[in-house]
Amino acid sequence: MHRPLLLATLLATALTCSPCFAQQPVPHSPGQPYAAGKLADRIVLTPGADAATQMAVSFRTDLQQGTAQLEFGPALAGPQLTLKALPRSGQTRRLDAENGPSNYHQVRLEQLTPDTAYVYRVKGSAGWSEWHQFRTARQTFAPFTFLYLGDTQNDILAVASRTIRQALRSVARPALVVHAGDLVASRDELAHDDEWGEWNQAGGWAYAAIPQLVAAGNHEYIDTLLADGSESRALGEHFPAQFALPRNGAEGVADTSYVSDYQGVRFVVLDGTSALDLGTLENQTRWLENALKTSQATWNLVVMHQPIYTCARPEDTEELKAAWQPLLERYKVDLVLQGHDHCYSRLTHAAGRNATLQAQQAKQPIGPVYLVSVTGSKMYGLNDRAHTQPDRSAEDTQLFQTIAVEQNRLSVRTHTADDRLYDAFDIQRDAKGNNYLHEPKLEKPAERFCNAERGPDGLPCSARDK
Repeated sequence: MHRPLLLATLLATALTCSPCFAQQPVPHSPGQPYAAGKLADRIVLTPGADAATQMAVSFRTDLQQGTAQLEFGPALAGPQLTLKALPRSGQTRRLDAENGPSNYHQVRLEQLTPDTAYVYRVKGSAGWSEWHQFRTARQTFAPFTFLYLGDTQNDILAVASRTIRQALRSVARPALVVHAGDLVASRDELAHDDEWGEWNQAGGWAYAAIPQLVAAGNHEYIDTLLADGSESRALGEHFPAQFALPRNGAEGVADTSYVSDYQGVRFVVLDGTSALDLGTLENQTRWLENALKTSQATWNLVVMHQPIYTCARPEDTEELKAAWQPLLERYKVDLVLQGHDHCYSRLTHAAGRNATLQAQQAKQPIGPVYLVSVTGSKMYGLNDRAHTQPDRSAEDTQLFQTIAVEQNRLSVRTHTADDRLYDAFDIQRDAKGNNYLHEPKLEKPAERFCNAERGPDGLPCSARDK
């Protein structure tokens, strides 16, 4: 049944048979409920537009804590942190969800000193949280390593958390964690508030101490019906409450598009769902060009949910490709980090992996490298092109990436959830500013594919066709 007809049928059924729906409560996560308590939870640190001088903190409390209260000061070697901490305040919004009402608070920390360690704690109605510590970025370029995570979405605490925690263990001091979107499902499986509770629990204290740079996926949006009966989308209430992101994005997309500069790298975050379904493609395209044209960064990375080249779906998202790929190439974007497809793909040339090999042999420069990855349990089968178009691909596989940033090289390492190296490549830059693909001679397993009978782990394949 087509989606508009299905939605209309469901709406008509709801109007004539509301008791039927009342008898089918939304399922909740097992175990401890995720209702707001007397101590703050869901504490998340996000980078500002300039991560050397700006950070922001969001957290949740019960309604008895009516204001956003934070104490903030320099990190000390000794324990007397309160003696140098000062109060900071921010904005509060109420959110009514499946686990009851709560207050979400956001405090923006401005005019920070670059390359400096700070501590903060936040207040709930019964008292203060533990102290969390972070370090601002340097004002100029310096090497660092960050983590990249594809869609978590389903079985967040039960299954995706393993990948997240292995990623955090793999790097001693990750400077950032970058997320591709679809952090939660928002339309199936569990109560939405439980999904956000699981997402926060999966990362725990690390999300409060390491800046989280997040893109919005289509599952951060809620399906809605307009007054005329047509289908639309609305950004779920949790996303703008949960993340205090820089408000420097495209017009009409302030909650989900933004730029953040971190230590010589410009991260440009786009919202493909809004572009496709809410009419913001033109605004985002103009904004993207300006963000890239004005960049003074050593490296430029774009983060977006829907990929330019799909590894699972029958067709690419041509509308986004036509609008954004020319800009990515014209302004020499180095790496495009994407999700949505629930498979793995590393693509250098649209003509395929043979074209990549020929370019390497001929020592030809490359344009952007397009990376798709997946963190959680939901898997899609590869399309026909994914066996020959990407340089390397995988299905039925949970993954994370570590990306080491150097002056003339980006080193990308892809690991499976059981912490085995799956893919490795470097983007190397010469003195003229040209990028070249280099694949280090490291031991890697065969590509992970399903066949007619089994998945790559010798079990029934969990990847389904799109």
